Amino acid sequence: MTAGESLRGTDSAPVDRVLTLPNALSALRLLGVPAFIWAIATKHDAIALVILMASGITDYLDGKIARHFGLVSRVGQLLDPIADRLYIVTTLVGLAWRDIIPWWLVVVLFAREAFMGVVVLIAKRHGWTGLPVHFIGKAATFNLLYAFPALLMADGDGWLATFMRPVGWGFAWWGTVLYWVAGILYAVQLRRLIADRSAP
Repeated sequence: MTAGESLRGTDSAPVDRVLTLPNALSALRLLGVPAFIWAIATKHDAIALVILMASGITDYLDGKIARHFGLVSRVGQLLDPIADRLYIVTTLVGLAWRDIIPWWLVVVLFAREAFMGVVVLIAKRHGWTGLPVHFIGKAATFNLLYAFPALLMADGDGWLATFMRPVGWGFAWWGTVLYWVAGILYAVQLRRLIADRSAP
């Protein structure tokens, strides 16, 4: 196995097919982003919750279907992380704008995105085109995508809000920690690959 193969991951070789069910699910998730922005900005919380939950379900299904039926594609590898990040970014900004979460949490998660941007740029400078989807990174994304609907439901009074508040913050803390852990693991992996290439 070469260093480049290790960096990209070898779970299944991506293909050039575009019209696949996993890609369609990823595209639907992307189309839901503008609707979610409108819903969260106009306080249509029920619609925002439905879109967020649908995003989490389709995020799970597209990866599961792609791996199980050998439909992993380069388009899917591009669309899936873009959709994940768009939902995370728009939800963070929307919830902070509504004063449901503090702005410092937005800064912490955005700082991780900036950190990963630097890691990817360094990888490209050394000839590697991308990083594999790491299990910890995916777990972090799932935790955050579960945290956001729970925190949205916690914005209010009554037994449901009281119940969902610790649940939402539990997922948010785990997601934030795992998000950074995954980023550091990517950086460590890249450093080792660069060191192996430089070694005689």
